[in-house]
Amino acid sequence: MASLQQTLFSLQSKLPPSSFQIARSLPIRKTLPLRIGGGGNAAGARMSATAAGSYAMALADVAKRNDTLELTVADVEKLDNVFSDPQVLNFFANPTVAVEKKRQVIDDIVKSSSLQVHTSNFLNILVDANRIDIVTEIVKEFETVYNKLTDTQMAEVRSVVKLEPPQLAQIAKQVQKLTGAKNVRVKTVIDPSLVAGFTIRYGDSGSKLIDMSVKKQLEDIAEQLELGEIQLAT
Repeated sequence: MASLQQTLFSLQSKLPPSSFQIARSLPIRKTLPLRIGGGGNAAGARMSATAAGSYAMALADVAKRNDTLELTVADVEKLDNVFSDPQVLNFFANPTVAVEKKRQVIDDIVKSSSLQVHTSNFLNILVDANRIDIVTEIVKEFETVYNKLTDTQMAEVRSVVKLEPPQLAQIAKQVQKLTGAKNVRVKTVIDPSLVAGFTIRYGDSGSKLIDMSVKKQLEDIAEQLELGEIQLAT
């Protein structure tokens, strides 16, 4: 995590175009054997989603062949943290920024986050294809592909305070019982709006929810009070 924070700090200092004052020659990079076409304007979001899924499957395929699927999903999680910064994402999505400058920042991300060679190549492919702007969508699609390949259920746990590992392990076991999945991966999110307690979202596209938050309890009480007032009025 410390290395990621250093990466973001380093990137923020380099994002304004005026800060790129020194040009440097770029080494020739080996590329992954991808044959994926770009989306047209008429396709809109559907083409973007299709492209993200195709890129995600291509990356997973390379990781499987290299027997580095677990390391690659760790790389993808690091990319999710880096590109969740709107400033970073906007920099790469900016068509006026030269490809060489984007490659330079990619190099910084790779070094600071200790990414694998094929992950580095993959990022440069996205830059060359002008698809780096959909990297956050690729991250989501890759997680879906990974979960299917490994029979893994994703569970997002939201809480007001950080939960301890034993608590998360207990939640993972419960989700495993409910879904029958071989593995469970838990993502944690701090959400002060819950007041207290926690929520667990799992299933296809997070379709199922276990809400143990005080916020939910307060909403239920408020709803009951409103229904009570309506009943009294009639």
